[in-house]
Amino acid sequence: MQALPERGYGYAPGVFQYSCGVVALPGFRLERARFRVPVPLAEGFARIKAHLEGLGLPLTAFCACELRSPAPFSEAGFAAFNKIYAGTLQEWGVFLGETNPVARSNVCPEVAPPGEPGFFAFTYARPDAAAGASFVVAGNGEAREGGATYEESIVARGDTSPAGLSLKCAHVMGEMERRMGVLGVNYAQATAVNLYTVFDPHPILAGEVLGRGAPALGIEWHYCRPPIVGLDWEMDCRGIPVELVI
Repeated sequence: MQALPERGYGYAPGVFQYSCGVVALPGFRLERARFRVPVPLAEGFARIKAHLEGLGLPLTAFCACELRSPAPFSEAGFAAFNKIYAGTLQEWGVFLGETNPVARSNVCPEVAPPGEPGFFAFTYARPDAAAGASFVVAGNGEAREGGATYEESIVARGDTSPAGLSLKCAHVMGEMERRMGVLGVNYAQATAVNLYTVFDPHPILAGEVLGRGAPALGIEWHYCRPPIVGLDWEMDCRGIPVELVI
């Protein structure tokens, strides 16, 4: 975990478009704000900026976000979108050279999708001397790290049978737990565990999801697809004590 004391959070290194997760440092808490309905990217950035400035926080307090897109991207389309998204963060001074410390999920609602990519929610760090641990683990689909393309890296590509979903789930949960380990947190500190898929998770839900994670907390199932064509199963989690709807 890389600490950013001047921002109030630390991050688990990831890829160009996002970090693997963020955690509040001592003396700070993470706070999440959700838009009542998703807003387009440019409008969302403007509203996030106004919200942070209204709280007296610097733009570099912005540390995680949740996006909604109309449909899964091709790999080239995803790369192009990420350059647009990252451009504003670079203007805000959020990037550390070529490193993006901001965690992210980006999923595609199957029903009533937005007309263009935009923000669903965002998270930021703010001072709180009495705060306990708070964190966000970035969204993660069933593609193995290190492949030249997403297509060649997808676990059980095209197999949405219970057996295929089991393989996908095991990979995704393993990576989610690895990220929590880097951040120094665990399921017991989570306030939400999210699943994004359009395929029926019930055959594996009890044993392979709840039995492995936080059964008392349960799981939030969002009827969405991951952001890349070919991916079928994505998860993330967070532990945040204060959440707003704006």
